[in-house]
Amino acid sequence: MLTLEPPQAIGLPEVFTRWFAVRGWTPRAHQLELLRVARAGRSALLIAPTGAGKTLAGFLPSLVELSAPFPPGRSASLPARSGWERVGAASARTKLVSTGHAVRRATGLHTLYISPLKALAVDIARNLERPVSEMALAIRIETRTGDTPASKRQRQRRDPPDILLTTPEQLALLLASADAPYLFGSLRRVILDELHSLVMSKRGDLLSLGLARLFTIAPALTTIGLSATVAEPDDLRRYLVPQTGTEAKADLVLAAPGAAPDITMLDSAERLRHRTSSRSSARTAWAISSSFDATLTTLSTSGSP
Repeated sequence: MLTLEPPQAIGLPEVFTRWFAVRGWTPRAHQLELLRVARAGRSALLIAPTGAGKTLAGFLPSLVELSAPFPPGRSASLPARSGWERVGAASARTKLVSTGHAVRRATGLHTLYISPLKALAVDIARNLERPVSEMALAIRIETRTGDTPASKRQRQRRDPPDILLTTPEQLALLLASADAPYLFGSLRRVILDELHSLVMSKRGDLLSLGLARLFTIAPALTTIGLSATVAEPDDLRRYLVPQTGTEAKADLVLAAPGAAPDITMLDSAERLRHRTSSRSSARTAWAISSSFDATLTTLSTSGSP
């Protein structure tokens, strides 16, 4: 088990250090700790509160590896199949192919991100494109959901991106195809977001079968689980690694807790009626939120007429 007392500084590539500095940020302790665990070739479960940079922490090891001239597990010479080209050691760093708005490597799929919601996968991909673009990293990021056009799905199987964001159901379909060993043979990491919401359902059972298949195809594969709330961390730690007779667990990385909640009940200035309560609440909420720099508002519509 790993708890986060302030860890020793873990070296980041200069381009990442500059990116954090330009944005006025410093890498958080759990982000660096997760990078250290990943560099050691181990799987990990990260438990961090919402807003603590959990998603960036999950992708940071992959971004660092893919920014290197030769990502771990890749060689300078690649199979000449389906458009893959052999590249020499001297030219491998610059062997890039334009794909319009992005750049791709001819090295296959490196990281697979699994989300319980296709909308979340699309949103995360959009957010991930920003640091990749700002650091000018030669990393191609794509999503695969039920809304992905058939032509793009076919192309992804022939020419996979560096990072693919998808759902458990789409992963099951990919693993059922005959070319699954070709597609996932280069896979180095699987990131499972909102893990606690997946494992306790039938979708979690389907995903566990998919993970078992991936571990068979890519034995060097490691996983990263991300969650904000976990009642039984050890259950998720076992879920993230193959069970081969002896009980194995992924490392546990705990982020520092967030700010303590300050909860008060809204005392409205007027009597609330069923059909006008939303308008009245909106006015009161606006008056309160206008005194803060940022406000997150949620609204339940279950009782709406």
